[in-house]
Amino acid sequence: MIDRSFFQRDPLSCARELIGCELVWGKCAGIIVETEAYTATGDEAAHTFFRPSAREFIAKHRTGAAYVYFNYGMYWLLNVLVKGGSMDGFVLFRALQATRGEALMTRRRLKHRRSPLAHPRMLCSGPGKLTIALGIDGRDHGRDLCAGGTVGFLPRASDVAVHEDSRIGISRAQHLPWRFTLGGSEYVSVRPRG
Repeated sequence: MIDRSFFQRDPLSCARELIGCELVWGKCAGIIVETEAYTATGDEAAHTFFRPSAREFIAKHRTGAAYVYFNYGMYWLLNVLVKGGSMDGFVLFRALQATRGEALMTRRRLKHRRSPLAHPRMLCSGPGKLTIALGIDGRDHGRDLCAGGTVGFLPRASDVAVHEDSRIGISRAQHLPWRFTLGGSEYVSVRPRG
């Protein structure tokens, strides 16, 4: 498993280097194919820009803690706390390619849909889909993702091509090239621009 020191750096480096790693969540797992970085200072799209509770979370939690929030009253979104480098912040997990527990993940997703998934690439191709498939919700807020056990991260099996792109699904600071995707992956939420 990846240890806590991996997350003791700036969010941009961490978001880039998480691409190709495997997120393990109980009986399920998937290769991380898309992330976004958010910095705690000066980033208008980050929760820390307008939520004192997000700033308190950074102060009170150890590096590697899960920052889980309910987005637009619809979906839980999973982030990991990154601090100890040149700047603090979060990495949002936007998409996975399932590697284990696909049947369970599909059942969870189907509870939230009225029709079958058109293709396996749709299973975790977005931050809300990802948390539904893994069974992540508000009870996981603050969970230590570096404590070992049944939840954590496995390192990349080999070198991967990582592409930079602008962030999506936000109204502020969209122009920043802080979205990272696995080169050539069809499992990303939105194909990279250009």
